[in-house]
Amino acid sequence: QEQLVEFGGGLVQAGGSLRLSCAASGRNFSRIVMAWFRQAPGKEREFVATIHPRGESPAYAESVKGRFTVSRDKAENTLYLQMNSLKPEDTAVYYCAGSSVWYSGIRHPAEFSLWGQGTQVTVSS
Repeated sequence: QEQLVEFGGGLVQAGGSLRLSCAASGRNFSRIVMAWFRQAPGKEREFVATIHPRGESPAYAESVKGRFTVSRDKAENTLYLQMNSLKPEDTAVYYCAGSSVWYSGIRHPAEFSLWGQGTQVTVSS
């Protein structure tokens, strides 16, 4: 059973950058669809980005497209989210998630069975 642990959250000024990491334990990382979600106070958890097990077909929410980049390192069993041009509305707890099922357009939280504990990202104006 994979376990996921996020790193890299923090406080940054608007316009700045952060890189989040999600370290996966276990032996199945290369076969798992990985994604990033976020949840702001009082709001539902929302999709941010997803990536195929082979590192192909990254997909993004419209709100982050062109600013965020999702990637994965098979050798390091790690998922990344590079976040540039951050805005105050990006403030949220960010979660990495995994699913054993892939299809184009997968992005609902209920489709992901593995979750990390979350890391706080705060963007000041």
